[in-house]
Amino acid sequence: MKEKHYLTPLLEPRSVGIIGASEREASLGSVLMRNMLEAGYKGKLFAINPKHDKVHGVACYKSVEDVPQRLDLVVIAVRAEKAPAIMESCGRAGAKAVIILSAGFSEAGPRGALLERQVIDAAQRHKIRLLGPNCLGVMRPQLGVNATFAHASALKGSIGLISQSGALCAAILDWAKPNNVGFSSVVSLGSSSDIDFGEVLEYMISDPRTESIFLYVEGIRDPRRFMSALRGAARVKPVLLIKAGRHPEASNAILSHTGAPIGDDAIFDAALRRAGVIRLYNLGQLFAAANALFSHFRPRGNRLAIITNGGGPGVMAADRALDIGIPLSQFSEGTMEKLNAALPASWSRGNPVDILGDADPERYGKALKAVLEGPNVDGVLVMLTPQAMSNPTGVAEVIIELEKTADKPVVACWMGEDLVGEARQKFSAAGIPHFRTPEPAVELFSHISAYYQNQKLLMQTPSSLSDLPAPSIESARLVIEMALNERRKKLNEMESKALLAAFRIPIAQTVVARSAAEAMVLSAEIGLPVVMKIDSPNVKHKSDVGGVRLNIRSLAAVRSTYQEILDEVKRAQPEAVINGIAIEPMIQKRNGRELVVGVKRDPVFGPAISFGEGGNLVEANRDIAVALPPLNSFLVRDMIRSTRIASRLGEFRNMPAVDMDALELVLLRVSEMVCELPWITEMEINPLIVDENGVVAVDASISVENVSPTADRYDHMAIHPYPSHLISTWTVPDGTTVTIRPIKPEDAELEVEFVRGLSAETKYYRFMNTMRELPPAMVARLTQIDYDREMAFVATLMVEGVEKEIGVCRYAVNPDGESCEFAVVVADDWQHRGLARKLMGVLIETARSRGIQYMNGVFLANNERMLKFVQKLGFVLSNDPEDSSVKLGVLPLQD
Repeated sequence: MKEKHYLTPLLEPRSVGIIGASEREASLGSVLMRNMLEAGYKGKLFAINPKHDKVHGVACYKSVEDVPQRLDLVVIAVRAEKAPAIMESCGRAGAKAVIILSAGFSEAGPRGALLERQVIDAAQRHKIRLLGPNCLGVMRPQLGVNATFAHASALKGSIGLISQSGALCAAILDWAKPNNVGFSSVVSLGSSSDIDFGEVLEYMISDPRTESIFLYVEGIRDPRRFMSALRGAARVKPVLLIKAGRHPEASNAILSHTGAPIGDDAIFDAALRRAGVIRLYNLGQLFAAANALFSHFRPRGNRLAIITNGGGPGVMAADRALDIGIPLSQFSEGTMEKLNAALPASWSRGNPVDILGDADPERYGKALKAVLEGPNVDGVLVMLTPQAMSNPTGVAEVIIELEKTADKPVVACWMGEDLVGEARQKFSAAGIPHFRTPEPAVELFSHISAYYQNQKLLMQTPSSLSDLPAPSIESARLVIEMALNERRKKLNEMESKALLAAFRIPIAQTVVARSAAEAMVLSAEIGLPVVMKIDSPNVKHKSDVGGVRLNIRSLAAVRSTYQEILDEVKRAQPEAVINGIAIEPMIQKRNGRELVVGVKRDPVFGPAISFGEGGNLVEANRDIAVALPPLNSFLVRDMIRSTRIASRLGEFRNMPAVDMDALELVLLRVSEMVCELPWITEMEINPLIVDENGVVAVDASISVENVSPTADRYDHMAIHPYPSHLISTWTVPDGTTVTIRPIKPEDAELEVEFVRGLSAETKYYRFMNTMRELPPAMVARLTQIDYDREMAFVATLMVEGVEKEIGVCRYAVNPDGESCEFAVVVADDWQHRGLARKLMGVLIETARSRGIQYMNGVFLANNERMLKFVQKLGFVLSNDPEDSSVKLGVLPLQD
């Protein structure tokens, strides 16, 4: 059946050797041996140290090569300078995985960096997987593995922890034990010189012991694999993440710690949102969010209602909510009527709901019931301060009973200590998150609300803009190539606008005049009034150096303005190369709103798209939303909604609402640009003016650079776009045209109908059972795929104007990155017509073009027709050594 993950020797070792094992008090080797023994390791443990015959009662060998068996895992706990030679010995001994705990490598300067390079070279030559160096090690509590030097062991549990900081691992473990929180795995990556986040995440996706995943991240080495694995994990398990180094000042410390590149924090945040992950900012938030996720905490939105028996605490909670962008619920008339009927006349009559200091359990219950039933409420924070007439425990019991049947999350904040202790214990037993102060309670609601919103973003797989005029990609490439051939990395305004025009983005036409006389002629042709702007590759912000004049209404003014601009720019920036003066029509939109759309190439995640209020104040204005491409309409609308300018795009100050369709289309086209033009490193459209009649790009600036000729089409992207270039058609001998295209999330219902129509026999051979319907989770898994890790093609045809699926094939890349597993199924009435062979041909060629070495298949031994089919395709069959009812097939893909 499915092969074990290639990190199994590291994370499920059957034999472990500890190099540097010792009995010297507080030494690394002594702590390691004691930890492994106290954890109750059931495999074979070997001590390795030429100075000892026994260590802690375990026989000790002089060298790893003297150990009488091949080791799954070797842990090195000696000085850095000895590591290269020891790694060579591990290679000769046939070790499969190595952990280096020692520091003193790349973080210690050039000498350490050389040692690290030597260690990595040796590991690669001997095909050893390396964790570290400079790490805490690995724990697997259920397997009795504690290959760390931590002084706190971990309880058995379901959390997978992956951290670049050993110190943070130790802090979490120290918190977890007294709080009865257990772990399935603890993996400290250290320098991540070989094994990084992506590979460990992929292991945890399929690890049945792991139900949720915590990450502590400082920097990412392989963003595509990180994003791919993160998205894969977040589809099936909650993923919580703390990112250190949010500010540039902290980046140098991280660079020296892990050596990983540091990107823009806003872009990192956008990547996490798109990956469906909860981003947290401290350990307190991490632990609170973990507790909430393990309960039945399921918000549907972010509108928060607050119920309190004290006005001051309620205002504190409201302030924190508004600080972090959590809107307070606006109660409906029905909710207000219920509250008025249930509460004293002097209640606050708004949100927060102040039910007064003498509130008893019954009043709390009525208020909570009314609010929970309200249509504009997504969650409730219930607060209590112990006053003279309070009954903290009685109120808690009422809240717990109501929460059992509520379909919205309830968070509790019982302030104080002695009088509320029993109530807190009851909340803990009921699985209701509870806090001592209002701010972390509000933050928890915001994090978990964001998680479920981010899950929606995760499910978005943008398709091509197939219903719209195709862009002229070739003409855009020619413009870029011409600039790069002239050794220019900054396109002039006309070239920048030519790229926008190639992608069907409306522009204000621009021409360049190289003399005052030419400026007058061109202005007359364009039509007055005009805008005049300096054309220089050295001037980034034209208006800052006097390089822009608006609304020039006469040819005489054009002539004088030409020289004025030249003189002013030369005074402000004498070294600037000036090509001339750009002339364009004065765009006068009475109801226009000025926006900015930008692109920035992040060193970690590649291109990111920004959107916000434009004009001259854009540098000082922080009202900018950031998203990773590729975008679709859902993602674009989410991006626009998250900015303050969004409130002014509707009807505003006697102005009609803008043409939102036209604005959304520009953002979709910009997304398409950065997907298809990997040369773009930076772009700014400012201002982009939008009104009720449409949108126009008034000014644009684009920077480019060369890309490797061997780069894959989308290597510059952190998220693989929908591969529309793989859509093809196939004509059956009877003349029927079949479309073969990559699957997309919108195909969920198509897939359900397809499986529903299969015969019991066909279902059995495909799924190894005769399910009637695909479960929703499986539908999502089959249609919401990551094109970088897997591929699925559906064969469809039009029947009476409706698309119908008649076949599907797919492969999923195995964690080794070199092989994939495939499956194919064809509708019963399309079998024996060549469709399966056609689908497999497309699938095999796609896998081959991705550099995959082998395609594997698992087949029922009694499915003779399938066995003959795959043999004709070139698969070599063998018996499964563990299951006689199954055959295994392998197809080499590369010569």
